[in-house]
Amino acid sequence: MGRKKEPSILTWPSIFKKRRRNRPVIRPNAQDHALTAWCDEAAKSLGLRDLGERVVVAWNGRMQTTAGRAWWPDRYIELNPKLKDCPPEELWRTLKHELAHLVAYERAGRRRIDPHGGEWQQACADLGIAGEQPFHNLPFKRRRMKRNHAYICPNCLVTLHRVRPIQRAVACYSCCKKYNKGNYHERFRLMERRM
Repeated sequence: MGRKKEPSILTWPSIFKKRRRNRPVIRPNAQDHALTAWCDEAAKSLGLRDLGERVVVAWNGRMQTTAGRAWWPDRYIELNPKLKDCPPEELWRTLKHELAHLVAYERAGRRRIDPHGGEWQQACADLGIAGEQPFHNLPFKRRRMKRNHAYICPNCLVTLHRVRPIQRAVACYSCCKKYNKGNYHERFRLMERRM
């Protein structure tokens, strides 16, 4: 009378699937061929022919305070365009810093390594920047976002300022924790306040 149901194939729920970082978007007009050629030569001089042939250097206008970023296994280096306004040695130091990440990962193969660990420090020394620090101290200005939305707790009167509006029911965490064992309760729901 009725159709038999096919047995469903069990699959892992999406929360258990291994998540991969977003891949970089390589914009052809942002690629810097001169810096890419330099990285190619530097990698080949270290005996890393595959890295040299596949490395790409590009400028990323979306970067605000980060000087550079290296993507592995894509062998892609992004640089902040604000480096063009800095002294040339800062640009070269940042490029070598990011290339050292790719060199360290290339040498490590499939073995997991610390991003600024011993392998990276050795790669920095091989590229001529021994003793390199993991972070820069360049004067990149952080973009300030105006917080147009304010919310107030009706119980403790604490005000929360936000750039984006709250889209769902949110309550004051400290009041929920103190008076309701950490569970949400409507009486502690944040109310929008006019700015």
